Amino acid sequence: MIELDALDQGLVHALHLDGRVPFSRVAEALGSSEQTIARRYRRLRAEAGLRVVGLPVPERVGGSQWMVRLTTAPAATRNLAEALARRPDTSWVQLISGGTEVSAVLTTPGAGESSPSLLLHDLPRKAGITAVSAYCLLHTYLGGPTAWPGRLHGLDERQCELIRPSDGVPGAEPFPSTAPRPLVGAESALVAALGRDGRASYAELASSTGLSQATVARRLAGLRADGALFFDVDLSSTVLGVSAQALLWLAVAPDRLDGVARAMAGHPELAAVFATTGRTNLMAKALCDSPAELHRYLTGRLSAIDGIQSLETAPVLQRVKGVGPHWAAGRVG
Repeated sequence: MIELDALDQGLVHALHLDGRVPFSRVAEALGSSEQTIARRYRRLRAEAGLRVVGLPVPERVGGSQWMVRLTTAPAATRNLAEALARRPDTSWVQLISGGTEVSAVLTTPGAGESSPSLLLHDLPRKAGITAVSAYCLLHTYLGGPTAWPGRLHGLDERQCELIRPSDGVPGAEPFPSTAPRPLVGAESALVAALGRDGRASYAELASSTGLSQATVARRLAGLRADGALFFDVDLSSTVLGVSAQALLWLAVAPDRLDGVARAMAGHPELAAVFATTGRTNLMAKALCDSPAELHRYLTGRLSAIDGIQSLETAPVLQRVKGVGPHWAAGRVG
């Protein structure tokens, strides 16, 4: 397994701050050369599954996200997970609960246009699904545009200031409305291209969308400035020393939900925290160095928060698809 040295960690941290940051600026911050940073990036892509992916922010573009849990016979979970991973509207497809369940995040384009129930119509008839649970993600406390703090330790504050994107690009075309609205036309094509490679050049994006490079630059800057688009970093968590992962479903008293969620969002053991619909109203993903560390977190820092009424823990056995397209998946993470 590849081990990240200080330069690798600084590069990963930099990409979390700005997925499209020029390697020349990363090199300046890290005291290295542009060629060395580019070479490290290619190595991490090849050996650690590193991908930068451009993603729309659902609440800004009129979409929604659901966490889906599908129970099936152990012999059928792999085929089911692969079928889910091939869909363009899924992310974070994982085998959980001892191999008897598959979980996935489903992104729907807008109210009334799709729903988790429609997902089942496109799955193999022999998937052997015996139970389905779907949770609408109502609010993101940690995750999405907010990166897991466990990855962000490669740069000091001075270096972060060199990397963070500027407030805007002169001539940027802003998202035309403060109200959520679906992406249309060239915007959809641009976001789709960035979903395949968030670091694609303006020339490559122009070729994919049929726009000029100058228009691509303006549209991209406008979407970012308006908060309709962000860049995520997909990286095998085993490279980061994570060997115990779990999805947590919590029931919290409604009047304590916001306080509990905000407290949990500050825990370094957690990579995601969402308020949800369903029998439970809070979901989180824990990433720990070992099963013993996960146990200490559950019985220590987490249990110390008042307001948690119940907790279900589902170990993650394998990640079949991360935030990126399926061709970037398949690594344990």
